[in-house]
Amino acid sequence: MRRGQRSRQETLSLRRQLIGSSCKLFFSKDPVKIVKAKGQYMYDETGKQYLDCINNVAHVGHCHPDIVKAAHEQNQLLNTNSRYLHDNMVDYAERLSKTLPDKLCIFYFLNSGSEANDLALRLARQYTKHEDVIVLDHAYHGHLTSLIDISPYKFRNLEGQKEWVHVAPVPDTYRGLYREDHKDAVTAYAGEVKNIIEQAHQRSRKIAAFFVESLPSVGGQIIPPAGYFQKVAEHVHKAGGVFIADEIQVGFGRVGKHFWAFQLQGEDFIPDIVTMGKPIGNGHPIACVATTREIAEAFAATGVEYFNTFGGNPVSCAIGLAVLDVIEKEHLQAHATEVGNFLMKLLEEQKIKHPIIGDVRGSGLFIGVDLIKDQAERTPATAEAEYLITRLKEEGILLSTDGPGRNVLKFKPPMCFSMEDAKFVVDTIDKLLTDMEEHVNHQKTSTCST
Repeated sequence: MRRGQRSRQETLSLRRQLIGSSCKLFFSKDPVKIVKAKGQYMYDETGKQYLDCINNVAHVGHCHPDIVKAAHEQNQLLNTNSRYLHDNMVDYAERLSKTLPDKLCIFYFLNSGSEANDLALRLARQYTKHEDVIVLDHAYHGHLTSLIDISPYKFRNLEGQKEWVHVAPVPDTYRGLYREDHKDAVTAYAGEVKNIIEQAHQRSRKIAAFFVESLPSVGGQIIPPAGYFQKVAEHVHKAGGVFIADEIQVGFGRVGKHFWAFQLQGEDFIPDIVTMGKPIGNGHPIACVATTREIAEAFAATGVEYFNTFGGNPVSCAIGLAVLDVIEKEHLQAHATEVGNFLMKLLEEQKIKHPIIGDVRGSGLFIGVDLIKDQAERTPATAEAEYLITRLKEEGILLSTDGPGRNVLKFKPPMCFSMEDAKFVVDTIDKLLTDMEEHVNHQKTSTCST
């Protein structure tokens, strides 16, 4: 029998007592206790409403009735492993195949993005018979040991970089190596990857894969310039490697213009492997790897079975199908474009008004606002960003920061996020930044007068 609800303080005390301290909370100095959610809103134990700008996992909205219904109905019939024939798995694979380029026609179902990326790494190595992996700086691809090894965001604070891992600069045209004033940033950034390959070959290393988030998220909500993936893929394929697009944060229509973020690069770009997670199940643990028949056959040629106990189970696939239905029925991809463009426009207006906003970048409902201390050096305004998201929480808005400097406001809300929500968030940011500026000006005046 379920006990009565604990107080927030009791829950916090028990968490500190029972849960590993490395499992961090949002707003750790004053964490929020969430007890229910609906659409783009979350509610704490007092009934206070928060607008969720963080949660790209609840892709079509928290507790969407169609998703809840699909899970409940299938749970009442059957949930078992994928060694039995069941329509849901093949129906789901067929539906996913229609969203992807034709050559990405073989699917593996798993339970998490980390599992998907780990399998992608195995597929690449088996197909190419090579070991080495090129990743972008500050990348994060998952929590398994194999993925910590290819995640500079993590391994720089642990055992360091393995010999078989190579780190390329992030194709960031705002604060990266080659910026918006460079005559050909695409070729220059791709050239860095080419140089890495050549240096690896000089040490008798062979490249298995270039592994990249289609839009680097932890790296600071980066939008790689169009054409970069094509040029990198050319270098990687020439070296005998494959191109892996990690869509775990940004797939399923979030970018608005396209269903997959890698498609922002242009119709002529097709990765060799695509990984999916987070939004795929709207909060239910599902993940997927899509690849070519040639890569899948090379993986099968080992004679070693790939089996995942819960991957592709009937309930998970029913939920995955329901998510696709809702995206289509509620026109959420077009909605992401419309609302995202509106939000970007409002944020650009704030950039003119507030010098702390250095850059506004994004596509659809994947947007980053880069906060800076000065326009010339573009020094990350880390403390200011942390203060701002803390104050936003007090105003009923949940937003997080990311990037190497933890200074990029990170918008990736549920896809039902509305025009009204966008205006509410930006109006509140405007008010808080104005207050911050007035406080700084008052301090300067007080200092001068003394």
